[in-house]
Amino acid sequence: MPVLTVALMVGLLRAISTLPYRVVARFGSFLGAALFMFPSRRKHIVLVNLRLCFPGKTQQEYNDLARHHFRHVVRSYLERGIQWFGSEKSIQRLVELESDIDLDDKDAPPTIFMGFHFVGIEVGCMLYSTRLPVAALYTRMSNAGLCDVAKRQRGRFGAEMIERSTSARKIVGLLRSGKAVMLAADMDYGVENSVFVPFFGVDACTLTSISRLARLSRARVVPFVTEVLPDFRGYKLKIFEPLAAFPSGSDETDARAMNAFLEAQIMRFPEQYYWVHRRFKHRPEGMPGVY
Repeated sequence: MPVLTVALMVGLLRAISTLPYRVVARFGSFLGAALFMFPSRRKHIVLVNLRLCFPGKTQQEYNDLARHHFRHVVRSYLERGIQWFGSEKSIQRLVELESDIDLDDKDAPPTIFMGFHFVGIEVGCMLYSTRLPVAALYTRMSNAGLCDVAKRQRGRFGAEMIERSTSARKIVGLLRSGKAVMLAADMDYGVENSVFVPFFGVDACTLTSISRLARLSRARVVPFVTEVLPDFRGYKLKIFEPLAAFPSGSDETDARAMNAFLEAQIMRFPEQYYWVHRRFKHRPEGMPGVY
């Protein structure tokens, strides 16, 4: 992506940050529905994922769910202007926080906050960083300039941004020092350090990094989900109780537990999960590709 294109994108996001949230959200929803009308690679991926995970629906039901998803995804891209360039107070006004654990507990054990790729994940992480110290893992983008902007803006409220490829030793050190770490492990990053376990009944390449980090640091694993609220009212960050008996000592058992928890959350608002990702990119040996 040329430097000028990146500059134009950043300028557009800055301009969007000055607009009322409801205006941005409504326009993003409209634009997403419009874009769904045209054939695209991403539309194909969404429909493949939905057919695999929710067998038995009619084609109209798949199309309706995919259209709603496109509305949310495109919204999330435009709302990133507010998330990246809006003020701390604007983020706090937009995001409700509900927690099943005491976030101010000075004697809390090392904590891994386990996130999932719902469309609101980014703003939920940013809201948390306005309140308490945290480190957050990110995946480097293919465009260095855009990646630098994203890293800087995501961490502007004090979050320590750590590239996913960083050594486990550094992350364990942060956990043992008392700083919570946020990361997500629900995407297909390849077979290395992963196991194949069911996700909605389909074998999915699932990372084992959370299990490994939890064992090394003796950390509790606390799931969190950010939901987009109806009627353009903003978002809700929900922090759950720590997963029971996690880590179990078995990577496969832990991966199954993560996927089971995620499935339960997806069923609450399936249109908000990031179906545009190729969740089944890698397949067990001997099984054909699906995309």
